[in-house]
Amino acid sequence: MASPANSFVGTPYWMAPEVILAMDEGQYDGKVDIWSLGITCIEMAERKPPLFNMNAMSALYHIAQNDSPTLQSNEWTDSFRRFVDYCLQKMPQERPTSAELLRHDFVRRDRPIRVLIDLIQRTKDAVRELDNLQYRKMKKILFQETRNGPLNESQEDEEDSEHGTSLHREMDSLGSNHSIPSMSVSTGSQSSSVNSMQEVMDESSSELVMMHDDESTVNSSSSVMHRKDHVFIRDEAGHGDPRPEPRPTQSVQSQALHYRNRERFATIKSASLVTRQIHEHEQENELREQMSGYKRMRRQHQKQLIALENKLKAEMDEHRLKLQKEVETHANNSSIELEKLAKKQVAIIEKEAKVAAADEKKFQQQILAQQKKDLTTFLESQKKQYKICKEKIKEEMNEDHSTPKKEKQERISKHKENLQHTQAEEEAHLLTQQRLYYDKNCRFFKRKIMIKRHEVEQQNIREELNKKRTQKEMEHAMLIRHDESTRELEYRQLHTLQKLRMDLIRLQHQTELENQLEYNKRRERELHRKHVMELRQQPKNLKAMEMQIKKQFQDTCKVQTKQYKALKNHQLEVTPKNEHKTILKTLKDEQTRKLAILAEQYEQSINEMMASQALRLDEAQEAECQALRLQLQQEMELLNAYQSKIKMQTEAQHERELQKLEQRVSLRRAHLEQKIEEELAALQKERSERIKYLLERQEREIETFDMESVRMGFGNLVTLDFPKEDYR
Repeated sequence: MASPANSFVGTPYWMAPEVILAMDEGQYDGKVDIWSLGITCIEMAERKPPLFNMNAMSALYHIAQNDSPTLQSNEWTDSFRRFVDYCLQKMPQERPTSAELLRHDFVRRDRPIRVLIDLIQRTKDAVRELDNLQYRKMKKILFQETRNGPLNESQEDEEDSEHGTSLHREMDSLGSNHSIPSMSVSTGSQSSSVNSMQEVMDESSSELVMMHDDESTVNSSSSVMHRKDHVFIRDEAGHGDPRPEPRPTQSVQSQALHYRNRERFATIKSASLVTRQIHEHEQENELREQMSGYKRMRRQHQKQLIALENKLKAEMDEHRLKLQKEVETHANNSSIELEKLAKKQVAIIEKEAKVAAADEKKFQQQILAQQKKDLTTFLESQKKQYKICKEKIKEEMNEDHSTPKKEKQERISKHKENLQHTQAEEEAHLLTQQRLYYDKNCRFFKRKIMIKRHEVEQQNIREELNKKRTQKEMEHAMLIRHDESTRELEYRQLHTLQKLRMDLIRLQHQTELENQLEYNKRRERELHRKHVMELRQQPKNLKAMEMQIKKQFQDTCKVQTKQYKALKNHQLEVTPKNEHKTILKTLKDEQTRKLAILAEQYEQSINEMMASQALRLDEAQEAECQALRLQLQQEMELLNAYQSKIKMQTEAQHERELQKLEQRVSLRRAHLEQKIEEELAALQKERSERIKYLLERQEREIETFDMESVRMGFGNLVTLDFPKEDYR
């Protein structure tokens, strides 16, 4: 019995759909064994697995595409049907596990304990009977050669038919059990598997049996027969030839005893069947190699696709890593440039602060020098005025002779004191004005320095923000360039992958068509060989039918002879004696005429039988040829349809992949553009906020400075504009 464990390599009939699909994609688990168990149950019930009459590769498509197989006969119990359907769930997720199957009603039901033992014993008995039949044929051939005289063909046929009839009955009883295994392993190229040992028995007459060297010494009660690795001891009592044979030697007896002890290990396959299976196994190498090559090609295609996908993935990873490094390099360079700019701005601010401090000091020195010069000029002017006033007073006193000298002295001294006091007040007022002028101009100069510093800060922040914007624009241009290069690479990789997939599918379909054509040629050759064998066997069959017609003719002649005798006796009894001669002649003529009619009917029956047999054989062969052509044409159409479907599905898959890629690329570009807009908006917001914060801070500083100037009594320094000499 063929099963998933011992079936020849490459048969797809027990393969689960996910195993077939896994040659292209996907994975599968232990549920495939549950599927094989269900197929094995159908094989044990119907003596062959589903789709066994179909080409192996056509069966692949049927298993993957059609619904799960079921039991065809209606004579099986509902529990067995449910068990098979339960095992053959097409979806692996719905298929049961082994633990669930053990709890099924079909497994847990009560059954006879010795059913398998009885079945094996019945099969062994039938095989032993078949081998005995083969042995008797060979023994007759040996005795015929020994006696140099052929056996009567009719006796041999009668004996063969007798034992064949008994064997037919045994096979029929075994066949009714529906558990008898197939006794030969058929390939997918055959029209059907061998369903019973009846076919083996029908073809056994054309096979030669290898005999042991000491076969000539076999006695009438037992025989020893070797064929390949099978040894049987058979009891021939009651079935052997009645002629006496030589007494066996001691070695033969001991050997027979050894074989008799080993009989309980006898196989349930006959010797002729083993030889036939070996011959068929040698013929199956071509189909097995074809299927193995097909599966190897599918695996190789899958490896090529996986290798290309890995290569493209590595290329994409390398491309993305390169782009990522470029982005990181740009970010690092931008950070370095901003740091350099920040350091440069700090240096500029420090330099401006130093220059401002030097300018302020120089400005203060200039004011102090001018004020010192003005003070010296003022003092000299006062001295001159004091002398003039003093001389004028003296002249006035000298002109007034009436005033006493002492009083004049007192008036001059008082006048001097008043003049000195007035000059001191003017000097103090000048010093106060100079101090106020100095402080106010220094304050005004500080305000100008602060405004200049504010302008530098504004210029620095504008420069920094412009630098950031330039860097961000460069980054965005680089990201757009990266996106376009990634898009081109993705489209190129998808085109490469789809092209390889279509090339592999075309190669696979071409291989499938070549295998199908080769399968068609092989089926046609086998049918032609079968027809040739039928033509060769036709004379023998016609001879057997001619013998049957001849026997029927003989029986009819005997019946007519008996009837003639009875009629003759009756006529002689009722007819006078003198008329006996005339009656006998009349009856003789009538009998001769009827026998002549029978002979003519016999010849006509023979001719009609030969003509009808030849015509029937030609019509049957032509019908078989037409049926085979129709079947092969349907299988070819099915293969073409399935290949077209696979091609359309692949093209649809490619279209979906292209649409998915376009959607992914457009979505990524939209995200990139949205990101660019968000970053530009964030940068603009940062620019506005920083400039606003800077202006507000500078405005607060100026307001604070002006308020402090007002508190110091300097007033509004914005409109301060007076000549440097106008310090009074």
